Amino acid sequence: MWETFCSLSAMQLSVLIVAAMLIGINKTAIPGLGVLPVVMLTLVFETRMSTGVQLGMLAMADIVAVAYYRKQADWKILLRLLPWALAGIAVGSVILRFIPTEGAVMKRTIGGIVLALMVLSIIRKRLAPEKIPNGLGWSGFYGILLGSTTQLANAAGPISSIYFLAMKLPKDKYLGCCAWFFLILNWIKLPVFAFEGRVTWESVKLDLCMLPFIILGGFLGIVLLRKLPQKVFEAIIQILVVVASVRLLWG
Repeated sequence: MWETFCSLSAMQLSVLIVAAMLIGINKTAIPGLGVLPVVMLTLVFETRMSTGVQLGMLAMADIVAVAYYRKQADWKILLRLLPWALAGIAVGSVILRFIPTEGAVMKRTIGGIVLALMVLSIIRKRLAPEKIPNGLGWSGFYGILLGSTTQLANAAGPISSIYFLAMKLPKDKYLGCCAWFFLILNWIKLPVFAFEGRVTWESVKLDLCMLPFIILGGFLGIVLLRKLPQKVFEAIIQILVVVASVRLLWG
């Protein structure tokens, strides 16, 4: 394991630690924060490794989130969405067969996905829940979009935010649904990513070393960051995400 760390540059290690903490915060307090680690890791690691390392950290952070929000989920809503999301994962796997998983094409694909999701996030904040379509057909649309996006780039947070907002969930149930939904999806994705060569023994070792920082981030999300002005914090995050995504697209 020491050899794995020695192979990282100071920049890679720093980004890995910050990303682990942001993932912890994302899972316990600010669901929309999850797109920032996507672009951070993609900027400093190979795209195949970046998505694999991130998935491992997300899967561990999901356990922390479910431990805290385990009684808050609305399973009627989740069971309506999950089958479609699983179909979306299959769609994402098919798409990956036609996209090189290394190099500029995949980096630009991730950058484009994240920028599109940021636009969706901004639109979501300007929509009242009653104005968002939420019928059965739309559950299929959101589910397939969620599954394919999370399979391609681990970046489906803004889409889930739109869907769960449409369900008019109170804050705790909203976070509980996010926690359980992504726990199920991310743990199902692990063997798929391993088959695709994105989750490896090296990425698993890095993820295990990041567990303390994930837990610390989860703690900060629960105890500290809820006391900060969330609108200001989210605005800063959005700016950073857009800048990093543009860097991926035109870097």
